[in-house]
Amino acid sequence: MKAILSQSAGGPETLILGDITAPEPASDEVRVRVHACGVNYPDTLIIQDKYQFKPDRPFSPGGEVAGEIDAIGSDVQDLRVGDNVIALVGWGGMAEKVVTKATKCLPMPAGMPFDEAAAFIFTYGTSYYALKQRGALQSGQTLLVLGAAGGVGLAAVELGVAMGANVVAAASTQAKADLAIEHGANSGIVYPVGPIDKASAKKLAAEFKKATGSAGANVIYDAVGGGYAEAALRAIAWEGRFLVVGFPAGIPNIPLNLALLKGCQIVGVFWGSFTERDPAESQQNSRELIGLYNAGKIKPYVSARFTLTDAGLAIRDLAERRAMGKVVVMIA
Repeated sequence: MKAILSQSAGGPETLILGDITAPEPASDEVRVRVHACGVNYPDTLIIQDKYQFKPDRPFSPGGEVAGEIDAIGSDVQDLRVGDNVIALVGWGGMAEKVVTKATKCLPMPAGMPFDEAAAFIFTYGTSYYALKQRGALQSGQTLLVLGAAGGVGLAAVELGVAMGANVVAAASTQAKADLAIEHGANSGIVYPVGPIDKASAKKLAAEFKKATGSAGANVIYDAVGGGYAEAALRAIAWEGRFLVVGFPAGIPNIPLNLALLKGCQIVGVFWGSFTERDPAESQQNSRELIGLYNAGKIKPYVSARFTLTDAGLAIRDLAERRAMGKVVVMIA
């Protein structure tokens, strides 16, 4: 079968299209004939050996796929050959076929296209866990989302709206802020691109405070990091929750006196570990997300589709922060 392969650590330019043997499922696994693979920020890291997991080479990037089951292990009970599923695979998704544990599969809603299915569970799963379990977001509260036009950020905007929050979307361009507003955000802020010095951070903090009102943001969803984090934290409400989601702008240096003065919580969001440690709660989240999708309250925004041959270009677009919403590799 065809697969995009990482044979040495490096950027997207190091990936090649190659032929490998199709995997066989273990007793508790299924094999999925992949129709579409979502591209996520961990894909940019795993090929550089900068992610938490370092698979043996050669391997294919791609952590979430949508496709049709074409083989099942002997112990699998609830899935059948021919079922259309969304599957979490960790890596290996940018290939014609991939295996994963049956417990990592979610039946696709009727009528959901494969590209939307491949853009669904990673971003919405992360953001729902962040807002529900880690942020305890309540209706009527104010939510500030940094990186609001990216995959997880746009999902957080939509989920915040569905949960009844007043959503303030922050992004690096007016087009990105406008996209977040189109998806339900109440207002948008455009922050500067590049290193944030003290003067810029102070100005940005003032803009965040103005946008979130005198009480501040009850929940801040930070999918950007870098110098933007401190500026946002200065706009947090008393006893607010600052959600640490990702660091494409770098790992921030947070002065902890702000946490003391604001009486706030700085909360880590590691959705992958959550799915492993609390599978029952994770599955409940997935059911609720499917319900929101079926009700028309959330819908993945796929901004670009690439062929398997051009999968490296898809990862490059994400790494260089040009993508809005989700980027998907279409395979079959």
